[in-house]
Amino acid sequence: MPLFTVSTDSTCDLYHDYIAAHDVRCVPHTFTVEKNGEMEDRLDAFTSYEQYVNFYRELRAGAYSRTSMLNYEKHYHHFLALAKEGAEDVLHFTISSGLSPTKTVAKKAAEDVKKDFPKFNVTVIDPLTATIGQGALVMCAVKWRDDGKTMEETAEYVNSLRLHIQHFIVADDLNYLKKGGRVSAAAAVFGGMLDIKPIISFDDEGKLFMLDKVRGARKAVSFIKKKLETEGPDELGLIYVIHTDNEPIAEELRRYVVEKFGIEPHVSIMGPVIGSHVGPGAFALGYISKSLRNRF
Repeated sequence: MPLFTVSTDSTCDLYHDYIAAHDVRCVPHTFTVEKNGEMEDRLDAFTSYEQYVNFYRELRAGAYSRTSMLNYEKHYHHFLALAKEGAEDVLHFTISSGLSPTKTVAKKAAEDVKKDFPKFNVTVIDPLTATIGQGALVMCAVKWRDDGKTMEETAEYVNSLRLHIQHFIVADDLNYLKKGGRVSAAAAVFGGMLDIKPIISFDDEGKLFMLDKVRGARKAVSFIKKKLETEGPDELGLIYVIHTDNEPIAEELRRYVVEKFGIEPHVSIMGPVIGSHVGPGAFALGYISKSLRNRF
């Protein structure tokens, strides 16, 4: 029997099949889609690949998606359900504190559940990343849980990995970053005219920043390949490719990783929460390296 429960919010962008097969307890974020003048609240709990693709098709057709912080009530009921099931030690992953105060909300909700269930203990992990970077840490925690490690051992381990996760995120349309306040309106207009592709990464505080910028998707792909060739993955051999309905480039990166490193990367499509901020057509690659984040 596992010594602890692995829990996460849905910004880990792990597929439903993985979540169900590995007994990961997930609390979904909500997002709101504005389409044809109407607003619709939705749940980040897709169960099929087609649902992800349809979301990005909606954005391409003119819909607009906005997100909000996962609130206290949803966290409280998530943890309360676990406590009622008899869970005692829970390792819970949130979106980066550099993007949202969700970590603080989760801690408060867990503390309040503990008042009625004294044996219920939650350790909240701030991954200092999001999407598949967060998912990578969840997957590492699942492995350690299944290997019989304690929650304390696993928390120490995944925390030690956080600043070794390298990220290279390429947005296709700067207007989505403009809406999220990541670039100015002028930069979005001129960048679009010049086909500028920003290379986005996470800093040590888990905040997004522009690592570099290049002209065109081809140069962005070359940038990522050069970074991998400078220092590839560590002995864990974990590489992740994620996209927002850009299968051709995702497949190109997958083949490159297989040919260059002999590693089959984890390839997936990004969920709607982070995907709302980068828009359709984006792609990214992440991996765990020996060097600290952005140090090479």
